[in-house]
Amino acid sequence: MARSIAQRLVATGAVVAAGSLLLTGCGSSKIGGNSGAAPNASQTVNAEGTDAALVALLPADIKAKGNLTIATDSTYAPDEFKDAGGNVVGMDVDLGNAILKKLGLTATWQSADFGSILGGISAKKYDLSLSSFTDTKAREAQVDLVQYFNAGEAIAVLAGNPDKVDGNAANLCGFKVSVQSNTTESDEIKNTINPACKKAGKPTVPNDGDQFAAQTDATTALTSKRDQAMMADSPVIDYAVKQSNGVLQKIGQNYNNAPYGIVVPKGSALGQAIAGALKDLIADGTYGQILTKWGVDSGAITADKVVLNGATS
Repeated sequence: MARSIAQRLVATGAVVAAGSLLLTGCGSSKIGGNSGAAPNASQTVNAEGTDAALVALLPADIKAKGNLTIATDSTYAPDEFKDAGGNVVGMDVDLGNAILKKLGLTATWQSADFGSILGGISAKKYDLSLSSFTDTKAREAQVDLVQYFNAGEAIAVLAGNPDKVDGNAANLCGFKVSVQSNTTESDEIKNTINPACKKAGKPTVPNDGDQFAAQTDATTALTSKRDQAMMADSPVIDYAVKQSNGVLQKIGQNYNNAPYGIVVPKGSALGQAIAGALKDLIADGTYGQILTKWGVDSGAITADKVVLNGATS
C-alpha cells in the first residue's frame, strides 16, 4: 500500500449489488459471491526447506520464540484480507509464511488497524509486519523495512464512468473521492491535489477525501454511489475491479510507483535474515509463484532490489 506514517495502504473492498453489501465490514473480501480465493488458486507454490545460514543470523530471542506474531491490516485484498471463513489470507500472508519457513519459524497472523502497526512494532507488540507498507524515509526513522514488491497508485470509478472523472489524479478537483484514512492517497489529496485545486481556482475534493478506517468501507462508498471515485494502491484497485463483476472500472494509468517493505524493529538482525530468505525465494521460484497465484506478478522485483532501508524519499 502506498501507506504513509501518514500511511499508504489501500485495501480492496466490498461491492454493493442492488443496494446490498457483498463485503462485510469485518474485512472479508467476498465480492459478488467470490469467497476470497486467489485469482489463480491452483497455482503451485514450492515447499522449500530452511536455510541454515540464514537461521544463524536470527537474534537469539527470535530463535527461542519460534512462532512470530505478524501484524497486518486484513482489509486490503489481494495483499491481506479475510476469506469467507475469517482466515487472514493473501499475497503477503503466503509470502510471509514462506519467508519464515526459510528461517525455521512459524507465524501467527494478527489483524490490526493500519495506523497502529508501526507503533506496535516499536513497542514489541508485534515481531514484524507484512501489510503493504510503502518504504519511506519517514518510516525508516521508526522501523526497518525490507523491500519486496513494487506498487503504484490508481483510481477506480463505477463502470462507464458516469461522472466523467478524469484518470489523472491532478484533475480530481471537485469530485467526491473515497479513500482509506492514514494512507499515501489520503495524504496526496490533502497535501498535493487540494492545494493545487485551490491555486487553480477550482473546487477542492470535499473533506480532503471521504475517509474510512477500512478500505472495504471506502470501496462500498463508491459502489453505493456515495462517492464518485476511489483512490488506492494499484494491486488493490486491479483486484477490486476483477472481483466486482463489472460494477467497477479502473481509469487512467498507475502512478507514483514505489516499493513495499516488510517491517521489522529498528536495528534488528531479523531484517537481514528476512532479506536473505526473500532472495532465496526469488531464486527458487517460490516468490514468483506466490505473486502469480494472487494475480500481482507485475509488481515482482529481482533479488538485487531486495534491500534494507532503501527508500529514496
